[in-house]
Amino acid sequence: MAEVNFSKEELERYSRHLIIPEFNIEGQRKLKEAKVLVVGTGGLGSPLLLYLTAAGVGNIGILDFDVVDDSNLQRQVLFTVDDVGKPKSEAAKARLEKLNPHVNFTVHNTMLTSENALDIVKDYDVVADGTDNFPTRYLVNDACVILDKVNVYASIFRFEGQVSVFNYKNAEGEYGPHYRDLFPTPPPPGLVPSCAEGGVIGVLPGIIGSLQANEVLKVVSGVGDPLAGRLFLFDALSFETRVMKIHKNKNTAAVTELIDYEVFCGLGEKEEEKEVKEITVEELSQWKATKKDFQLIDVREGYEYEIANLEGELIPLAEVADHVNDIRSDVDVVVHCRSGKRSADAIVQLEKLGFKNLYNLKGGILAWADQLDSEMAKY
Repeated sequence: MAEVNFSKEELERYSRHLIIPEFNIEGQRKLKEAKVLVVGTGGLGSPLLLYLTAAGVGNIGILDFDVVDDSNLQRQVLFTVDDVGKPKSEAAKARLEKLNPHVNFTVHNTMLTSENALDIVKDYDVVADGTDNFPTRYLVNDACVILDKVNVYASIFRFEGQVSVFNYKNAEGEYGPHYRDLFPTPPPPGLVPSCAEGGVIGVLPGIIGSLQANEVLKVVSGVGDPLAGRLFLFDALSFETRVMKIHKNKNTAAVTELIDYEVFCGLGEKEEEKEVKEITVEELSQWKATKKDFQLIDVREGYEYEIANLEGELIPLAEVADHVNDIRSDVDVVVHCRSGKRSADAIVQLEKLGFKNLYNLKGGILAWADQLDSEMAKY
């Protein structure tokens, strides 16, 4: 392999790395040679990509299929208002090239799936998982295990974050635990909300994403002791941290192929469990305009109601069973939430109690804002 050399501009750019005795120019050479895939350019991916690029990781893959939305800007510091509506992967590349012209970027403007994961991951040394859903986390893990790649993992929710390094091979050639050793099975669908459903304080992904970047740099450079076999936990509210030891689980089944991760996580099955009647936002608007006699119920939380509402009766999902007597049975009842998921769950509960007059508002309040009221805040 040809020796990695640096231009005068690079030596000056990375000088604060080069004068660290434990790191020096050898560590920087390893960064320049490295190939790192960042899955997700959101809350975690933003600081992760910024710091890996600034540090001089030579080859960075950017994988994301989403577009920039106004609601992203509270925490996704890679983007600006000028990027709204653009593909995240392309907007990220444009921003990062301005930060460091000495880095090569490869854009993967696609969803990571069981069909393409192995073909994409095989070209990289390390994968940094910045996703926010369980199917993709298991997919990233399994692809890394099959291909003998290191998986630098992080996750965030509300005020809490965690970081670990999975499938890391130590100096003795022994592999550390991977994601399935820590979480053999996913939680039941709906038990753990995504950030879009449960929220996240804006600075948390900056903190956790920076720690994730730190682990990538340690793995790539060989400097320091990576978080292999350990799970770092951070609580931003109490400013408490813990480090838990994790071990390889002898009962963890061998990972030999990629599977249908939506089904594995119970999502595909859940959609087929129970269909509920739906009404569109246009139909609801017509009902309102003609003063049709119906009842509108909002199953979100009170603090969500204050952000935006359709003037429905507020009965949070967790309290629906306690308010059965408040739900009319003599007229049509429209149940809504932010996107239509929680309201569908509420209808399933109520139909078990005998209700047959319930309609789910398709797309929830987000659909109303998108299609009928551009002044309504989306969140």
